[in-house]
Amino acid sequence: MIKRLGAEFIGTFWLVLGGCGSAVLAANFGGEGNPLGIGLLGVSLAFGLTVLTGAYALGHISGGHFNPAVSFGLWAGGRFPARDLLPYIVAQVLGGLLAGFILLHIASGTGSFSIDPNAAGAFASNGYGSHSPGGYSVAAGFLTEVVMTAMFLVVILGATHPRAPAGFAPLAIGLALTLIHLISIPVTNTSVNPARSTAVGVFAGATAISQLWLFWLAPIVGGLLGGVIYRWLGED
Repeated sequence: MIKRLGAEFIGTFWLVLGGCGSAVLAANFGGEGNPLGIGLLGVSLAFGLTVLTGAYALGHISGGHFNPAVSFGLWAGGRFPARDLLPYIVAQVLGGLLAGFILLHIASGTGSFSIDPNAAGAFASNGYGSHSPGGYSVAAGFLTEVVMTAMFLVVILGATHPRAPAGFAPLAIGLALTLIHLISIPVTNTSVNPARSTAVGVFAGATAISQLWLFWLAPIVGGLLGGVIYRWLGED
C-alpha cells in the first residue's frame, strides 16, 4: 500500500506540475499573439501527456488514478475496493498540493508574476461565473464537469477492460483527457479532477477557494455515473 500511495502521490504531482504548469508558465508566454505561447491547444496536450506518461510509468503500481473522481468511478465500476478510497484521495491531494506549491515558487522567479484572485483562471484555477474563462454560469459549469468526468470514466474502464487491446490504455486515456480539455477549458478551465482543482485553487485566492465545492462535487458525481454506466455496459 505504501508504494501504491507513493505512486499516486507522484502521479498526481506530475499531472498538476505538467498540466497547470503549462497553463501558468507557457500558455501565454511572450504576451498575446506571440507564437511562442502554447495556448489552449498546448495546455490540453500537456494535461493529456501527463496522464499518458504517468500511467505508463506508474499505472502498474497503483492503477494510475491520479484523481479522486477516477478512484470513485473505478469503485462504482467494480474495479476498486472502497477501503482504499480515502488513502488514495489523501495521497492524490497531497501530491497535487506539493506541485502547486512548487509551481508557485517557479512562477514567482520573475518579477512580472502576480496572481489576481478576481481574474478568470487565476493561477490555472477552475471557476464559474466571473471566474469562468468564458463567463459560463454555475449550472453550465456543473453540467460540463459531470458529463466530461463521466465520459472520462467510460474511456478509462473501457480501455482497461480485459478484452481491450493490450498496452494501449494510457494512450486512449491521455487522448481522452486532451479532448476533454479542448472542449471545456472555456467553460470551467477544466477540472474533472478535484485534486488538480485544490492544488492550485488554494494558492489562487478567495474566489477560487469559494468555488472549489463544485470541482469536488461535480467530478465525483460524474465519476460515479460513468462507473455505473460502464459496469452495466461491460457486464457479461
